[in-house]
Amino acid sequence: MTFQLTEPILIIGLGGVGAKLAEKAKESLNSDCLLISHDQKDLTPENSIKISTKSVVNPSAHLIRGSALETLDEIKKNISNYSTIILMSNLAGKAGIGIGPIISKICKEEEKNLLSFAIMPFKFEKERIFQSGIALKRVREDSHCTIVLDNDALLDSNPELTLKQCYDISNKAIDSVVLSLKSSEISDDTNILSASKTSDNLEISLKDSLRMLYEDVPPNSIKRSMLYVYHGSNIPVGVLNSISNITGGIFDEDSIHVDMSSEESKVVMLSSVQGEIRFDKYDPLGMIPSENTIDWDEPDCSIDCELNLKQLE
Repeated sequence: MTFQLTEPILIIGLGGVGAKLAEKAKESLNSDCLLISHDQKDLTPENSIKISTKSVVNPSAHLIRGSALETLDEIKKNISNYSTIILMSNLAGKAGIGIGPIISKICKEEEKNLLSFAIMPFKFEKERIFQSGIALKRVREDSHCTIVLDNDALLDSNPELTLKQCYDISNKAIDSVVLSLKSSEISDDTNILSASKTSDNLEISLKDSLRMLYEDVPPNSIKRSMLYVYHGSNIPVGVLNSISNITGGIFDEDSIHVDMSSEESKVVMLSSVQGEIRFDKYDPLGMIPSENTIDWDEPDCSIDCELNLKQLE
Protein backbone atom coordinates (compact mmCIF):
# COMPACT_ATOMS: atom_id res chain seq x y z
CA MET A 1 0.00 0.00 0.00
CA THR A 2 1.16 3.53 -0.74
CA PHE A 3 0.45 6.82 0.99
CA GLN A 4 -2.13 8.89 -0.89
CA LEU A 5 -1.39 12.61 -0.89
CA THR A 6 -4.71 14.41 -1.23
CA GLU A 7 -5.35 18.14 -1.42
CA PRO A 8 -5.83 20.55 0.27
CA ILE A 9 -2.57 20.14 2.21
CA LEU A 10 -1.49 21.78 5.46
CA ILE A 11 2.11 21.57 6.65
CA ILE A 12 2.61 21.88 10.42
CA GLY A 13 6.06 22.76 11.77
CA LEU A 14 6.87 22.25 15.45
CA GLY A 15 9.62 24.23 17.16
CA GLY A 16 12.56 25.91 15.44
CA VAL A 17 13.68 23.05 13.19
CA GLY A 18 10.14 22.03 12.32
CA ALA A 19 9.24 25.63 11.44
CA LYS A 20 12.15 25.97 9.01
CA LEU A 21 11.32 22.66 7.33
CA ALA A 22 7.63 23.56 7.10
CA GLU A 23 8.34 26.96 5.54
CA LYS A 24 10.55 25.31 2.89
CA ALA A 25 8.02 22.54 2.23
CA LYS A 26 5.28 25.14 1.85
CA GLU A 27 7.11 26.61 -1.12
CA SER A 28 7.78 23.20 -2.67
CA LEU A 29 4.19 21.97 -2.46
CA ASN A 30 2.48 25.35 -2.85
CA SER A 31 0.43 24.61 0.25
CA ASP A 32 -0.54 26.30 3.51
CA CYS A 33 1.60 26.25 6.62
CA LEU A 34 0.98 26.36 10.39
CA LEU A 35 3.79 26.89 12.91
CA ILE A 36 3.44 25.84 16.56
CA SER A 37 5.98 26.45 19.32
CA HIS A 38 6.44 27.60 22.90
CA ASP A 39 9.21 29.94 21.73
CA GLN A 40 8.11 33.14 20.00
CA LYS A 41 11.26 33.35 17.88
CA ASP A 42 10.25 30.15 16.05
CA LEU A 43 7.00 31.72 14.87
CA THR A 44 5.90 34.21 12.22
CA PRO A 45 3.31 36.98 12.65
CA GLU A 46 0.74 34.98 10.68
CA ASN A 47 -0.36 31.33 10.72
CA SER A 48 1.23 30.56 14.07
CA ILE A 49 0.12 29.23 17.45
CA LYS A 50 2.10 30.18 20.54
CA ILE A 51 2.07 27.60 23.33
CA SER A 52 2.13 29.58 26.56
CA THR A 53 4.19 28.17 29.42
CA LYS A 54 3.58 31.39 31.36
CA SER A 55 6.57 32.49 33.42
CA VAL A 56 8.62 29.30 32.99
CA VAL A 57 11.80 30.24 31.10
CA ASN A 58 13.08 26.74 30.33
CA PRO A 59 10.00 24.48 30.28
CA SER A 60 10.22 20.72 30.10
CA ALA A 61 8.75 18.77 27.18
CA HIS A 62 5.99 17.53 29.50
CA LEU A 63 5.07 21.06 30.57
CA ILE A 64 4.98 22.16 26.92
CA ARG A 65 2.68 19.22 26.18
CA GLY A 66 0.40 20.06 29.09
CA SER A 67 0.27 23.69 27.95
CA ALA A 68 -0.50 22.60 24.38
CA LEU A 69 -3.67 20.90 25.63
CA GLU A 70 -5.07 24.38 26.29
CA THR A 71 -4.90 25.15 22.54
CA LEU A 72 -6.70 22.03 21.28
CA ASP A 73 -9.71 23.94 19.96
CA GLU A 74 -7.49 26.41 18.11
CA ILE A 75 -5.45 23.59 16.54
CA LYS A 76 -8.58 21.71 15.47
CA LYS A 77 -9.98 24.87 13.91
CA ASN A 78 -6.77 25.44 11.92
CA ILE A 79 -6.67 21.91 10.46
CA SER A 80 -10.40 21.48 9.85
CA ASN A 81 -10.42 22.48 6.17
CA TYR A 82 -7.54 20.26 5.07
CA SER A 83 -7.45 16.68 3.83
CA THR A 84 -3.74 15.92 4.30
CA ILE A 85 -1.57 17.08 7.20
CA ILE A 86 2.23 16.93 6.88
CA LEU A 87 3.86 17.12 10.31
CA MET A 88 7.47 18.30 10.63
CA SER A 89 8.95 17.63 14.07
CA ASN A 90 12.43 17.41 15.54
CA LEU A 91 12.13 14.75 18.23
CA ALA A 92 15.51 15.79 19.58
CA GLY A 93 13.89 19.04 20.69
CA LYS A 94 11.41 19.74 23.47
CA ALA A 95 8.78 21.24 21.17
CA GLY A 96 8.75 18.18 18.89
CA ILE A 97 8.67 15.74 21.82
CA GLY A 98 6.01 17.70 23.66
CA ILE A 99 3.65 18.77 20.88
CA GLY A 100 4.15 16.04 18.27
CA PRO A 101 2.00 13.35 19.96
CA ILE A 102 -0.73 15.94 20.60
CA ILE A 103 -0.92 16.91 16.91
CA SER A 104 -0.87 13.31 15.68
CA LYS A 105 -3.62 12.35 18.14
CA ILE A 106 -5.82 15.24 16.97
CA CYS A 107 -5.27 14.31 13.32
CA LYS A 108 -6.29 10.73 14.01
CA GLU A 109 -9.43 11.81 15.88
CA GLU A 110 -10.34 14.27 13.11
CA GLU A 111 -9.69 11.55 10.46
CA LYS A 112 -7.00 13.50 8.66
CA ASN A 113 -4.53 11.93 6.24
CA LEU A 114 -1.30 12.30 8.27
CA LEU A 115 2.26 12.11 6.96
CA SER A 116 4.83 12.64 9.73
CA PHE A 117 8.51 13.52 9.40
CA ALA A 118 10.54 12.87 12.56
CA ILE A 119 14.19 13.69 13.23
CA MET A 120 15.82 11.59 15.96
CA PRO A 121 18.55 12.79 18.39
CA PHE A 122 22.27 12.09 18.52
CA LYS A 123 23.50 9.39 20.87
CA PHE A 124 25.22 11.95 23.12
CA GLU A 125 21.85 13.65 23.75
CA LYS A 126 21.14 10.97 26.34
CA GLU A 127 18.50 12.90 28.25
CA ARG A 128 16.37 13.08 25.08
CA ILE A 129 16.71 9.48 23.85
CA PHE A 130 13.98 8.03 26.08
CA GLN A 131 11.45 10.82 25.51
CA SER A 132 12.07 10.86 21.74
CA GLY A 133 11.49 7.10 21.57
CA ILE A 134 8.12 7.37 23.31
CA ALA A 135 7.10 10.39 21.22
CA LEU A 136 7.99 8.56 17.99
CA LYS A 137 6.01 5.52 19.08
CA ARG A 138 2.91 7.65 19.60
CA VAL A 139 3.34 9.58 16.35
CA ARG A 140 3.84 6.34 14.37
CA GLU A 141 0.66 4.83 15.81
CA ASP A 142 -1.42 7.84 14.76
CA SER A 143 0.13 8.46 11.32
CA HIS A 144 -0.75 6.91 7.98
CA CYS A 145 2.91 7.22 7.00
CA THR A 146 5.99 8.07 9.06
CA ILE A 147 9.39 9.10 7.70
CA VAL A 148 12.23 8.96 10.23
CA LEU A 149 15.68 10.49 9.84
CA ASP A 150 18.30 9.51 12.39
CA ASN A 151 20.97 12.15 13.02
CA ASP A 152 23.03 9.68 15.02
CA ALA A 153 23.20 7.14 12.17
CA LEU A 154 24.39 9.91 9.85
CA LEU A 155 27.14 10.85 12.31
CA ASP A 156 28.11 7.20 12.85
CA SER A 157 28.64 6.67 9.13
CA ASN A 158 30.40 10.06 8.74
CA PRO A 159 32.21 10.77 12.06
CA GLU A 160 34.15 13.68 10.56
CA LEU A 161 31.00 15.79 10.11
CA THR A 162 30.24 18.74 12.36
CA LEU A 163 26.80 19.13 13.94
CA LYS A 164 25.93 21.92 11.50
CA GLN A 165 26.90 19.73 8.54
CA CYS A 166 24.69 16.92 9.90
CA TYR A 167 21.76 19.29 10.25
CA ASP A 168 22.26 20.63 6.73
CA ILE A 169 22.36 17.13 5.23
CA SER A 170 19.28 16.06 7.20
CA ASN A 171 17.27 19.13 6.18
CA LYS A 172 18.20 18.78 2.51
CA ALA A 173 17.27 15.08 2.56
CA ILE A 174 13.81 15.96 3.90
CA ASP A 175 13.49 18.72 1.29
CA SER A 176 14.29 16.14 -1.41
CA VAL A 177 11.50 13.81 -0.32
CA VAL A 178 9.00 16.67 -0.01
CA LEU A 179 9.79 17.78 -3.57
CA SER A 180 9.02 14.28 -4.84
CA LEU A 181 5.74 13.76 -2.96
CA LYS A 182 3.56 14.63 -5.95
CA SER A 183 5.56 12.54 -8.41
CA SER A 184 6.63 9.37 -6.56
CA GLU A 185 5.03 6.76 -4.32
CA ILE A 186 5.80 6.31 -0.61
CA SER A 187 4.86 3.25 1.40
CA ASP A 188 2.15 3.87 4.01
CA ASP A 189 4.34 2.43 6.70
CA THR A 190 7.41 3.40 8.70
CA ASN A 191 10.11 4.67 6.35
CA ILE A 192 13.77 5.32 7.16
CA LEU A 193 15.32 8.29 5.37
CA SER A 194 19.08 8.01 4.86
CA ALA A 195 21.39 10.44 3.11
CA SER A 196 25.02 11.25 2.47
CA LYS A 197 27.25 14.25 2.23
CA THR A 198 27.73 15.83 -1.19
CA SER A 199 30.28 13.90 -3.24
CA ASP A 200 31.55 14.02 -6.81
CA ASN A 201 31.38 10.22 -6.76
CA LEU A 202 27.75 9.07 -6.66
CA GLU A 203 28.77 5.51 -5.86
CA ILE A 204 30.51 6.68 -2.69
CA SER A 205 27.44 8.76 -1.83
CA LEU A 206 25.23 5.68 -2.27
CA LYS A 207 27.43 3.56 -0.02
CA ASP A 208 27.29 6.28 2.66
CA SER A 209 23.48 6.23 2.49
CA LEU A 210 23.44 2.44 2.76
CA ARG A 211 25.71 2.56 5.82
CA MET A 212 23.40 5.06 7.45
CA LEU A 213 20.38 2.87 6.68
CA TYR A 214 21.98 -0.24 8.17
CA GLU A 215 22.70 1.63 11.40
CA ASP A 216 18.93 1.84 11.96
CA VAL A 217 17.57 -1.41 10.56
CA PRO A 218 18.89 -4.84 9.50
CA PRO A 219 18.88 -5.54 5.72
CA ASN A 220 16.25 -8.29 6.01
CA SER A 221 13.75 -5.81 7.46
CA ILE A 222 13.73 -3.61 4.35
CA LYS A 223 10.53 -4.09 2.33
CA ARG A 224 11.12 -1.55 -0.42
CA SER A 225 13.44 1.37 -1.10
CA MET A 226 13.22 4.47 -3.24
CA LEU A 227 16.52 5.89 -4.43
CA TYR A 228 16.78 9.58 -5.33
CA VAL A 229 19.85 10.36 -7.43
CA TYR A 230 20.73 14.05 -7.74
CA HIS A 231 23.20 15.62 -10.10
CA GLY A 232 23.45 19.03 -11.72
CA SER A 233 24.49 17.75 -15.14
CA ASN A 234 23.60 14.69 -17.19
CA ILE A 235 24.39 11.50 -15.32
CA PRO A 236 26.28 8.99 -17.49
CA VAL A 237 24.34 5.80 -18.13
CA GLY A 238 27.34 3.84 -16.89
CA VAL A 239 27.04 5.49 -13.48
CA LEU A 240 23.34 4.61 -13.23
CA ASN A 241 24.16 1.01 -14.22
CA SER A 242 26.84 0.88 -11.54
CA ILE A 243 24.40 2.21 -8.92
CA SER A 244 21.85 -0.36 -10.05
CA ASN A 245 24.42 -3.15 -9.61
CA ILE A 246 25.32 -1.97 -6.11
CA THR A 247 21.68 -1.90 -5.06
CA GLY A 248 20.77 -5.17 -6.77
CA GLY A 249 18.49 -7.25 -4.57
CA ILE A 250 17.42 -4.21 -2.52
CA PHE A 251 15.59 -2.02 -4.99
CA ASP A 252 12.91 -2.71 -7.55
CA GLU A 253 13.55 -1.78 -11.16
CA ASP A 254 11.19 1.18 -10.92
CA SER A 255 12.50 2.50 -7.62
CA ILE A 256 15.26 4.78 -8.92
CA HIS A 257 14.16 8.38 -9.21
CA VAL A 258 16.60 10.70 -10.99
CA ASP A 259 16.42 14.44 -10.31
CA MET A 260 18.50 16.56 -12.67
CA SER A 261 17.65 19.92 -11.09
CA SER A 262 20.08 19.82 -8.19
CA GLU A 263 23.53 21.34 -8.54
CA GLU A 264 24.88 18.94 -5.92
CA SER A 265 25.82 15.31 -6.43
CA LYS A 266 24.21 13.11 -3.80
CA VAL A 267 22.06 10.06 -3.15
CA VAL A 268 19.05 10.05 -0.82
CA MET A 269 17.35 6.79 0.11
CA LEU A 270 13.85 6.23 1.49
CA SER A 271 13.28 2.69 2.75
CA SER A 272 10.07 1.09 3.96
CA VAL A 273 10.81 -1.25 6.86
CA GLN A 274 9.04 -3.87 8.93
CA GLY A 275 9.92 -5.45 12.26
CA GLU A 276 12.11 -3.93 14.95
CA ILE A 277 14.05 -0.75 14.26
CA ARG A 278 16.75 1.02 16.26
CA PHE A 279 14.35 3.48 17.87
CA ASP A 280 12.22 0.77 19.47
CA LYS A 281 15.06 0.30 21.96
CA TYR A 282 14.98 3.96 22.97
CA ASP A 283 11.98 3.12 25.16
CA PRO A 284 12.98 0.32 27.57
CA LEU A 285 9.30 -0.28 28.37
CA GLY A 286 8.34 -0.47 24.71
CA MET A 287 8.00 -4.24 24.88
CA ILE A 288 4.85 -3.78 26.98
CA PRO A 289 1.78 -3.71 24.67
CA SER A 290 -0.12 -0.43 24.74
CA GLU A 291 -3.31 -2.25 25.78
CA ASN A 292 -1.48 -3.31 28.96
CA THR A 293 -0.33 0.22 29.73
CA ILE A 294 -2.44 2.39 32.01
CA ASP A 295 -3.68 5.58 30.32
CA TRP A 296 -1.67 4.95 27.13
CA ASP A 297 -4.36 6.70 25.08
CA GLU A 298 -3.49 10.00 26.75
CA PRO A 299 0.10 11.27 26.30
CA ASP A 300 1.70 11.94 29.68
CA CYS A 301 2.18 15.61 30.51
CA SER A 302 2.58 18.01 33.39
CA ILE A 303 0.42 21.04 34.03
CA ASP A 304 1.16 24.32 35.71
CA CYS A 305 -1.24 24.64 38.61
CA GLU A 306 -1.17 26.63 41.80
CA LEU A 307 -2.31 24.94 44.98
CA ASN A 308 -3.39 27.19 47.83
CA LEU A 309 -2.43 24.98 50.74
CA LYS A 310 -2.72 26.28 54.27
CA GLN A 311 0.19 25.76 56.59
CA LEU A 312 -0.67 23.11 59.17
CA GLU A 313 0.75 23.58 62.66
